[in-house]
Amino acid sequence: MQFAVVGNPIHHSLSPILHNSAYKALGIKGFYGRYLLEQNQAFSILKDLHLKGANITVPFKEIAFQSCDEVFGIAREIGAVNTIVFQKDKILGYNTDALGFYQCVESLNPKNALIIGAGGSAKALAYILKEKGLSVTITNRSQERLNHFTQAGFQSSTFENFVLQEYEILINTTPAGLTDSSLPMDSAVLTPLLKASKFAFDLVYGKQTPFLNLAKSLNVAHSDGKQMLINQAILAFEIFMESQNISVDKTILRQSMQTAL
Repeated sequence: MQFAVVGNPIHHSLSPILHNSAYKALGIKGFYGRYLLEQNQAFSILKDLHLKGANITVPFKEIAFQSCDEVFGIAREIGAVNTIVFQKDKILGYNTDALGFYQCVESLNPKNALIIGAGGSAKALAYILKEKGLSVTITNRSQERLNHFTQAGFQSSTFENFVLQEYEILINTTPAGLTDSSLPMDSAVLTPLLKASKFAFDLVYGKQTPFLNLAKSLNVAHSDGKQMLINQAILAFEIFMESQNISVDKTILRQSMQTAL
């Protein structure tokens, strides 16, 4: 029984550590690996890898959605999936990013949020926060990717047209700072935004990004994406095992992944 995480790049993914630790702790015979999908490869090639399912990461979450035969839950609204299951001749799609993220900020009881970036992950966060009753604003460098959010009724603007307001949570969904020292927005804009916020969250994990360093310098509570990674992995693992009719001890599952990294 094999599963994998699929993306490009993919060498940095910690998902195999999480899932394989769960297999070991639960005594389940299974293996979870990585697969580098080239940009020009058809998504359907995944069916030929004899996987039971896969997690999908950048930049394929929206392509995966389009490739699914059936999509469930909030993934239908988001238009992006990060978890797929191969069932007979069908691809079934789910999104565990959304709830995995919300579990990270739920205790803060936030009223509003600013999301920086407008990709597949931003969609997952925007829709779950809206579902939970928050006022959500999305800002992005270019207008094209914002069109979806505008049509869906979200407040949105380009960096050029952005108007300073106060937001309780600031969320960076861009890759800024992943491989360089860049900020997702100009520091002259980010600094007052952070000063007025209660919490800063960066989806990048395993690194103290410039965005988080700026939050730290301003004494703003902050977090990288590690806990979200763990949360979404737990939810995905449950979907994978349910698809194979395997019941798991959820306490052992959570403990194994929580201590794996």
